[in-house]
Amino acid sequence: MDWLEIGTKCDNESVEAVSEVLRRYVYVGVSIDQEIEPYPEGEGYLVRADTPVIVRGYLPLDGDVDSKLRSIEEALWHLGQLRPIEQLKALVVSEHDWSDAWKEFFHVHHIGKRIVVKPSWRDYDPRPDDLIVTIDPGMAFGTGLHPTTNMTVVEMENHVRPGQSVLDLGTGSGILAIVAARLGAREVLALDTDSVAVETARANVALNGLQAIVRVDLGSLQNSSGATPASLEERFGNGRDCFDVVVANIIASVIVENSRSLAAVTRPSGIVIASGIIDEKCAWVVDGLTAAGLRIVSQFRSGDWVALVGQKVAA
Repeated sequence: MDWLEIGTKCDNESVEAVSEVLRRYVYVGVSIDQEIEPYPEGEGYLVRADTPVIVRGYLPLDGDVDSKLRSIEEALWHLGQLRPIEQLKALVVSEHDWSDAWKEFFHVHHIGKRIVVKPSWRDYDPRPDDLIVTIDPGMAFGTGLHPTTNMTVVEMENHVRPGQSVLDLGTGSGILAIVAARLGAREVLALDTDSVAVETARANVALNGLQAIVRVDLGSLQNSSGATPASLEERFGNGRDCFDVVVANIIASVIVENSRSLAAVTRPSGIVIASGIIDEKCAWVVDGLTAAGLRIVSQFRSGDWVALVGQKVAA
């Protein structure tokens, strides 16, 4: 299948708004690319938070592509009256070209103290304490390079303990679910509302040999498929079978919309790590999580991005 790759360049404060516009129309989701610099030692990258961000998405070349493109261009024009947003660029690509062309830019990189994200097509000689996460993102978001993913992984290192249960909401490529398993979680449930992301995440879980620990389901907190009940709140809301750690690296509006559900599936004194939040939306998310019964115990920033750690108030 051929695709129309669309993308625009904007500043950090506009990323969430631009992403929301593209997400309404594109297939699977958007990619958010920031400029990176390799560390002098040759392993890992520094993400430049002070440079423009490229937001991309893909439209299938079908009968609806022209109308979708016009709607996106109109919405971005209105946003451009408020913030500096470049004109939308479009390029026809084949799925094979898309999936292979970017691979040369994805290298082994280190996150936090022990996590090493390794593309499936690159070799790496691990050090004794390394926890290797092998990833082939496919058509799903999540390579570990973005600041929101980096901050989430660092906080997971701080809070995920061996033997715990973890929920990864909006799993994308499955990277955070795999990190949780590598950190010793006894069981991980990874949810995503996109079937391609679910397929990609399942493939990455298998690539890491973690099928016995990580289950990937199609669905959300309100409605998930497979062995999971239609309402996770009904299953986990009684405080007996809740998750020890809940991870939501998505966007501010979805976090706020799901704040009560996030709290409902977290055990008393359990931890919620929320990321993907642009700085200007931070107070809104804090209010939503606090109203849902979570106490914000820490906030972390990388450029204009914020990650929050909340603890469920014990009954």
